[in-house]
Amino acid sequence: MSGVLDRRAVVAELLDDRDDLLVVAGLGAPNWDVTAVGDHDLNVPLWGAMGGAAMVGLGLAIARPERPVLVVTGDGEQLMGLGSLSTIGSAATANLSIAVLDNERYGETGMQITNTSNENGTGTDLAAVAMACGFPAAVTATSQDEVAGAVRLLRSGAGPALAVFKVSDAVPPQVVPERDGPSLVDRFRRALGVHAMSGP
Repeated sequence: MSGVLDRRAVVAELLDDRDDLLVVAGLGAPNWDVTAVGDHDLNVPLWGAMGGAAMVGLGLAIARPERPVLVVTGDGEQLMGLGSLSTIGSAATANLSIAVLDNERYGETGMQITNTSNENGTGTDLAAVAMACGFPAAVTATSQDEVAGAVRLLRSGAGPALAVFKVSDAVPPQVVPERDGPSLVDRFRRALGVHAMSGP
């Protein structure tokens, strides 16, 4: 069974008072969740490359060690990029945090059950995997009482850190960000004070 947490409420808490936080939004529902809280020049919405969100976050964290980086992704995407947790643990980037919105479903392909579910046996514990990969801290929030502590961990700067939020499998309305990749990259680079890419 999926969790009871409201995914949009969790993301709103994650992004409250975000200041200079760089946010990578994994493809699909995490992307819509981040955009629903409010589009921002320091958001990197991914429109493809399933499994790549954590590694995009790692690249940003290495390139900008003075800036906090938060990846907001789903359980399906993180399962597809499971090896990235080992790479991130080895890189020991203190400024990188990963929030996994775990509804135990592949939401983009028909709500099939993922391996984080206990429905078909013992579910994969992504927090335990992260700890085994060398993360200093990883937690799972299954109730509203646990959300605040998980958010504090992710915003503490003591990363790499990972928090799994067991969210409901209810599907909120899509709030879609801009789709033009070069425009999104230019917007992000300008917000970081980096010259925009020149067009053809």
